[in-house]
Amino acid sequence: MSKPDWVQDHINTIQQAGTTEGLHVFGSPIVLLSLRGAKTGQPRPTPLMRVEHNGSYAAVASKGGAPENPTWYANIKAHPEFPLQDGTVTKTYIAREVFGEERAQWWERAVKAYPPYAEYQEKTDRQIPVFVLDPK
Repeated sequence: MSKPDWVQDHINTIQQAGTTEGLHVFGSPIVLLSLRGAKTGQPRPTPLMRVEHNGSYAAVASKGGAPENPTWYANIKAHPEFPLQDGTVTKTYIAREVFGEERAQWWERAVKAYPPYAEYQEKTDRQIPVFVLDPK
């Protein structure tokens, strides 16, 4: 599946400039996850909203409140260890899907960082998955 033009433009800009600094989606800063395809193992660069707390990050599988998860959900489940770039710094992280109280804490942080997440949850019957990305 091809990415929307604006997503590919952000990926190209990050790769050319070597930083995520100054790039925003709907006014919010982003980070770049270097995921691999679940089936192919091919590189799948994925820009996401920046939700950081104490050196860990959240990856929110909102897909704008669509009824299904974004494509990257399967990729992160299949290959949970990957590089994340924030600004000019790239480190390896390990993702784990969170539930219960831990999910609630990270969801609150995510909505604070990007308020439309709350609207996205209202638009869908699925509970939007949240991953915590911890440094390796």
